[in-house]
Amino acid sequence: MSAISKDEVARVAELARVALTEEEVDRLADELDAVASSFARVASVVTADLPATSHPVPLTNVLRQDSPGAVLDAAELLAGAPTAEDSLFLVPRILGEETA
Repeated sequence: MSAISKDEVARVAELARVALTEEEVDRLADELDAVASSFARVASVVTADLPATSHPVPLTNVLRQDSPGAVLDAAELLAGAPTAEDSLFLVPRILGEETA
């Protein structure tokens, strides 16, 4: 017995105001029935002693430990800049002449 009938597909399409041809109703009924059958097969395997899982493989944190390291001096960083002023990179203005 089908879990999803053609009448149900046609009714839902009408409620959603979706125009479907008879061929589309037939095809969607078959496809939705296959999906419902797949869910039923999975549900039949689930038992009370089977723990729920969200991933088939256990997940582990792949981030490294956050630890401080050596830092560069501001003068050393600005040495490669085309222009600098007051320990800052000096760049051309791109938003016009308005002031903040």
